[in-house]
Amino acid sequence: MPMQQAARTSLTTPNQPARAAAAIRQKALELGFDAVGFAPAALGPEARVRLAAFLAAGQHGEMGWLAERAEQRSHPQALWPDAISVICLGLSYAPGEHPLATLARPDRGNISVYARNRDYHDIAKGMLKHLGQFIASRFAAGIKVFVDTAPVMEKPLAARAGLGWQGKHTNLVSRTHGSWLFLGEIYTTLDLPADAPHADRCGTCARCLNACPTDAFPAPYRLDATRCIAYLTIEHAGPVPDALRPAIGNRIYGCDDCLAACPWNRFAQATRHAKLQARDDLIAPDLAALAGLDDAGFREKFAGSPVKRIGRDRFVRNVLIAIGNSAAPALAPTAAALTGDASAVVAEAAAWALARLQASA
Repeated sequence: MPMQQAARTSLTTPNQPARAAAAIRQKALELGFDAVGFAPAALGPEARVRLAAFLAAGQHGEMGWLAERAEQRSHPQALWPDAISVICLGLSYAPGEHPLATLARPDRGNISVYARNRDYHDIAKGMLKHLGQFIASRFAAGIKVFVDTAPVMEKPLAARAGLGWQGKHTNLVSRTHGSWLFLGEIYTTLDLPADAPHADRCGTCARCLNACPTDAFPAPYRLDATRCIAYLTIEHAGPVPDALRPAIGNRIYGCDDCLAACPWNRFAQATRHAKLQARDDLIAPDLAALAGLDDAGFREKFAGSPVKRIGRDRFVRNVLIAIGNSAAPALAPTAAALTGDASAVVAEAAAWALARLQASA
């Protein structure tokens, strides 16, 4: 979400840019951010080429917003011509529990670690606004604040700012926080000294690629979102392709398999942010109970959660796919009860789940 001051600021006094960067870094850490870095408001050709290839191959699926503002995404100054520097911030959401433990419990649903409590957009937005106000008042600088709500290539910028590198699973990897960092940015008119970009430390490791249940990586550093479980359960609105349903297992919102496989996670400490720690009721929720949620019940259970944004119908569709994969005959009545649901996508998933359970009985 953007927040802007009109002034354009250049720090020309000797050592002033370095002092400004140090003050901003200190304030960011005081506010609770776990990683801070600075980069020029520009991206190299590699990031643009990778984005163009991703879009040309149609691997963004229904996420049309990625293509609609590709130019602004590829060129930070196309989004805001006055931007000189980008302040990249990271917020750790590393889990205290094993992120994939629930996969072994087929009568339970597995929700992605990042969505087991409050919506990080709301948390990070407030912190970024406080930091932005500090920068604007202290240095009379122009700023714009973003938390995954604008055409910003967060991961390449974070890599340029030294927060980590884009791993073979295309997500940012940090030597300190592993694959568990939320990202936010402040574009500013301040001319700040850039941090050194982080070297790629994936080496020959391919654990993240091999961990993907649906083979969503056609090559290292390339993702086909149309095969990704996170895309299928969150961004995709219609029926999930039949061929991919069995591999989804009991993942009802997102997927952490490629993130959890990263060996750099061994250095990550569980998040210190209470609102990012898992709610007990969202670590291994009961599939039958979730399937029975009506719209009001869904909204009440997931108030303040990122899960709420996909709506009851899409969520219950996901739950029914998990029920169909459960090989638990006791869940057949739950699926049967939804075959006549008012939502066509729910009714179709219920019929599929019921048939699958009956076939495995």
